Order: sequence, then C-alpha cells, then structure tokens
Amino acid sequence: MKHLLSLMMVSMCVGVGSGGAGPSPRVLVNGGAMMDGNVFKAATVSSMRAFYREARRVVLILHASHPEDRDRMEGRLQSAFRELHPEIEARSLHRFEANEAAARAFLREADAVFIGGGDTFMLLRVLHETGQLAVLRERVAAGVPVGGSSAGANVLGPVIGVTNDFPVTDVPTRAAIGGFPALINPHHPLPEAEVDFGGRDWKLRNYLRWNPSERILALGDAATAVLENGEVTVTLGPAWLYVSGEETRALRTGERVRELE
Repeated sequence: MKHLLSLMMVSMCVGVGSGGAGPSPRVLVNGGAMMDGNVFKAATVSSMRAFYREARRVVLILHASHPEDRDRMEGRLQSAFRELHPEIEARSLHRFEANEAAARAFLREADAVFIGGGDTFMLLRVLHETGQLAVLRERVAAGVPVGGSSAGANVLGPVIGVTNDFPVTDVPTRAAIGGFPALINPHHPLPEAEVDFGGRDWKLRNYLRWNPSERILALGDAATAVLENGEVTVTLGPAWLYVSGEETRALRTGERVRELE
C-alpha cells in the first residue's frame, strides 16, 4: 500500500495518465550504452531524432557521471545532438553548479532535456538537494520532451526500485520524477545469455513479490521506449514487461504497451 500511494502521488504531480486538457507528457527512456564514440548509435538515431524533432536548446543533466568526466561527456553529447539536428545547442547543468538558482532557471528555459547515465543514487540525490527534481516534474507536466539513458531513465520512473547500481550515497527518498508510468530496469541481458537473463529475471520478479502494485519496463542496451500522447511505444527493442503474477512478456519494436497507459 505504501508503494501504491507513492506511485499515485508522483503520477498526480506530473499528470501521467490524467484525462485533463493540459499538455501530454513526452518522455523517452533508453536502456543505456546508446553512444558510439561522439554520436548516438545508428539504431537509436531514428527514435532520438523523432523525439527531439522540435528541440533547439537541450539541457544536459550529467549528475550521474563522476565530476571529472562531465566536461568530456558534455562534449560527446553536444556532438551527438548536432548530428540529430545541426541547430541544436546542448549545454550541461554542471556549468551552473556554483549557482543553484541559475541552474533551475536554465532548466526552466530549455525546450528539451536529456539526463545521462552513471550512478543512479548520486543523480537522484543531487536532483533532490538542488530543487531540480521539482523543476523537472514541472517541465514534464508542461509537455517538454525529457529523455534519459540508463540512470537517467531510472529517475524518469516513479521510484528507483530496480536500478542496477550500488547505493553509493544516501537519498532522502526513492521517489523520482514520475514522468514514465513504470520503473525502468536498464541494461537487461538478452535471452541467449541464459545465466545472466535468468538471474535478472529472478531479481525483478522477486522485487515484484514485495512491491506487487509496481510495473517494470526492462530495456536492453540501446533499447528505447517513448511516452507520447498518452501512449507508450517501444521504438527500439529488446524490451520486456514485468507485472506481478504474470509471465515476463517480451516486447517487439513498434509495439504499443497498453498495460502502461
């Protein structure tokens, strides 16, 4: 019951699944390992280009990366977004880390957001401590495109219940942005890796034994799902849906996941 109430409260903040006349959330989640050098992997380009089709000012949130790596990661993502559209200007929030108010203002002014991967617990902690989590919820509710990969995808769900990361730091709460209507498990192994696939499947199903009201969307490397117009679509597999009491269901590229609507 505690987790069900948490999910309901976060969803109400963002507006996922609401039938109101306001903007519809636009959220992209990626399973990670989506980069090929300084560009997005070829398989992901179609999903990314379509999702960020109207974006010109993209805020990069790289709190999950180690501080020493953030400049380099910003440069890689700037190159990758320019490949999507030459007019896109991408800039990381870590440029404003000395001024939290300026960082929040910059986040409010952007017309799109991308949250990078790394350590989920550090990412969520910083989002809470800086007040950026509340701003992200506002941006999602306003229909601003917000995407994330790996740890960045984890924090787009209601809570960070099935991250693969060690809890390297404390978080005030596991409650996340709540823009996507399922918990995300990135880097899900492929079935041909039988031991790894079986181990991950067992862990996720065991999580649902203790949290039966929650649902999990598991994404393989580079796999992508998008929430737009109230519909969740797997734009690039492989992906799997985990629901308590049901068999794990493999999802196809192009499949609409009605259980998450």
